[in-house]
Amino acid sequence: MTTLSTSAGNILDQATQKNLSQAQVGHDWFVQLKQKGWEKFTALPMPIRTDEKWRYSDTRTLNLENYHIGKIPSEDEVNQFIAQSHFISRPAGLIIHVDGHCVLRPAISAELAAQGVKFESLEDALKHHPALLKEFLLKHEAGLGGAKFLALHQAYLQSGYVLHVPKGVEIKQPFVSVNWTLTEGVAIFPHTLVIADDRAKVSVHEYNLSAKPNMKALAISAADLYAGSGANISRFSVQGWSQETQSFEIANTSGAKDSLISSVNAALGSRRARLENTVRIEGPGADVRLYGISVATGEQEFDQRTLQIHNAGKAKSDLLFKNVLLGKSRTIFSGLIKVAPDAQQTDAYQTNRNLLLSGEAEADSMPGLEIEANDVKCSHGATTGQVNPEELFYLLARGIPLSVAQELLAEGFLEEVLSKVDDEESASVVREMFRQKFHQS
Repeated sequence: MTTLSTSAGNILDQATQKNLSQAQVGHDWFVQLKQKGWEKFTALPMPIRTDEKWRYSDTRTLNLENYHIGKIPSEDEVNQFIAQSHFISRPAGLIIHVDGHCVLRPAISAELAAQGVKFESLEDALKHHPALLKEFLLKHEAGLGGAKFLALHQAYLQSGYVLHVPKGVEIKQPFVSVNWTLTEGVAIFPHTLVIADDRAKVSVHEYNLSAKPNMKALAISAADLYAGSGANISRFSVQGWSQETQSFEIANTSGAKDSLISSVNAALGSRRARLENTVRIEGPGADVRLYGISVATGEQEFDQRTLQIHNAGKAKSDLLFKNVLLGKSRTIFSGLIKVAPDAQQTDAYQTNRNLLLSGEAEADSMPGLEIEANDVKCSHGATTGQVNPEELFYLLARGIPLSVAQELLAEGFLEEVLSKVDDEESASVVREMFRQKFHQS
């Protein structure tokens, strides 16, 4: 078992160096990319609470020591996880990773293959389509505070998937990716790369889960999404790691002219989870919609940071994040809409709503605007409160127990976002996951 080293004295640990030499021969640019990631990681300090981009976060509990790279799972374990990973009955493709190892490589239909669609593990894409990766992989920095964690992700990058949909190809069924953590103390670094060429249409659903509810793990993921002119990308990401996981996701999305991008993030797991989502609108007519929901219990901390960058005018972005809090849990939302001087006739919104089901829970919200154009329609808002007493009384008066009544009201509160999921099977799976969490709280 190889321990994850955070010593500045090493470039990469022996297991990673071996992986580089065996699996990445001939890809010097990729080796250099990983080495630059490590150098940047060791040069950057750990965040502290006085850092503006980590405001309200409990940085005292950040710890990257004593994690390890996971071993390849056994055949029995692989079969078990494959059996548990069928969340959609007819996906366009399915890829499964366990402890960072690809245990089910995706197979797509002959029709999609003939149209030039590529859906592969990151390892296979590096062998088969290195030019595509070199053009699109990790082209954007982490501008919301997670630079140190994105650098570590870059240094240990080896798992994930690549999806490329050529010009004019429209795919109805979602592609599905499932990541599992299995081993106590494992560190994984999954990557999502989705490229939709002009007028292409595609949907991806991602499930991030743990084999055991209380196992320690570290998950640092990143996502690069590129929508060409008139393209349509829909992404649904479920964060259901174990209750002792530290998880970080840094997502970068770019939308060209007349593109439509919809992203739904559902958070249930992790002891602490940080989501950083940056959207860049690069062409007029683009329409980007960001949605987030979470149910935080116990002493969980969900930290949500977003940035909507409008570099082109006559475009839209809309954000809605909704959180339900129980116990002593905490959520932080910090969002910024940034409009460039030439991005006239921008239409952008940002809303954060928090529902407190406990007097000890805490929700902090910091929406903001930075407008440099004078012909725009932009607004932001945040609300935090308890359940409507009249609605609660109505349910209690009909003999419904308090806990059940709160759960029903919370489900209704979250449904506004869950209804945005483009596949009812996936939406139903997540509804059930939320119900189970309420029953366990």
